[in-house]
Amino acid sequence: MLSTNYKIALVHLTSKLKQTVVAVLGVTFGISMYVFMNSFMTGVNDIQTTLAFTSLAHVRIYNDGPANNTNLVEKVYPTVVSNIRNARVVQYTEGIQNSGAILSLVRKQPEVTGVTPQVNLNVFFRNSGNKVSGVLSGVEVETENKLFNISQYMIAGKWNDLKVQSNGLIIGSGLASLLSVHVDDNINVLTSDGFTKNYKIIGIFQTNVLGVDKSKAYLNINAVRQLLSRNQDFVTDLQINVQDFRETALLVQRIAPVVPYRTESWQMSNQQLEAGSRLRDIIAMAVSLTILLVAGFGIYNIMNMTINEKIKEIAILKAMGFSSKDVTTIFLAQAIVIGMIGGLIGMLLGFIVADVVNHIPFKIGGLNNLPMAYYAHDYIFAFLFGLATTLVAGYLPARKASRIDPVNIIRG
Repeated sequence: MLSTNYKIALVHLTSKLKQTVVAVLGVTFGISMYVFMNSFMTGVNDIQTTLAFTSLAHVRIYNDGPANNTNLVEKVYPTVVSNIRNARVVQYTEGIQNSGAILSLVRKQPEVTGVTPQVNLNVFFRNSGNKVSGVLSGVEVETENKLFNISQYMIAGKWNDLKVQSNGLIIGSGLASLLSVHVDDNINVLTSDGFTKNYKIIGIFQTNVLGVDKSKAYLNINAVRQLLSRNQDFVTDLQINVQDFRETALLVQRIAPVVPYRTESWQMSNQQLEAGSRLRDIIAMAVSLTILLVAGFGIYNIMNMTINEKIKEIAILKAMGFSSKDVTTIFLAQAIVIGMIGGLIGMLLGFIVADVVNHIPFKIGGLNNLPMAYYAHDYIFAFLFGLATTLVAGYLPARKASRIDPVNIIRG
């Protein structure tokens, strides 16, 4: 059985349904707009992050080139005046040697979700009179796809065909357009060292990242090693992904001292990308908080008006012996009911609006629709905020009303 206070609260809610519905709608629209806008902003952030990491790993290990040894005497004896001309250049060892040991070390790290070796080199792609400079990446088919999910970007051919066809080449859609080639056509690859070989196009991918699609091609890593006459342990890059792409510092700090090559996180090599990611997060948070604050003020105004309209009833209750605590409890109970109903309907309405917008055709930058994200914690936060705001919006005017002298109210 409900206590007297809760029975009165129920009567207030049901006797004037129009006011109750208006209060519920205030909560509903505030929460639904937050859910929709947060889904949209988070979806945009997610799709931009996905596009950015289409060919960019979270951490990269590579040989960053020879040190500056033009004047070793000056480095060893800084106080000695020396002038060396036509210094003999010590031969630079390219790529990563003993890659197997480094791969084993990296795979043992707890935050690492995947690692793949690559042999990358700058080449010219030639088809008859067309010649385009680009990057040829020799990859391990399965581990490369695990890190970058290249198979989902294939628009012609199959990614796994690269595993069985040693002379098969998968190129970007922009590069295919520049060379005027299609699947089953042949193109010539020329390296900077003069190595050249013809390959058959077995697939075309499109990541919607223009710089990648116009310049990159994939080949089986063993085929690239054969092209360069290298052994089976030779790689130029080790690409590493971790559980949280934002948390790369600890891994870099742990493995950099024990690996004789440069270990670089994506934040170190792409500061503009990191700044853009942080800026998008700040904008999303600012928009979300603004919506919640506007919704909170709306809920407060509605609850304040509702309580002011019942001021005489409050006076009568106090004259009948109800304490200030009883009056506050009555209106807090109403606020809880309004907040819960409005919050639940708001979450559902926000999801429906986001889902409808997500299915509306919208062609832009290779996207077929506006991106939406559906995270449970966003819905839970929206519901709890709506409930908390409603409680505050109901408590403040109820507390003020409970302190009013009923005699003055009845006298008018």
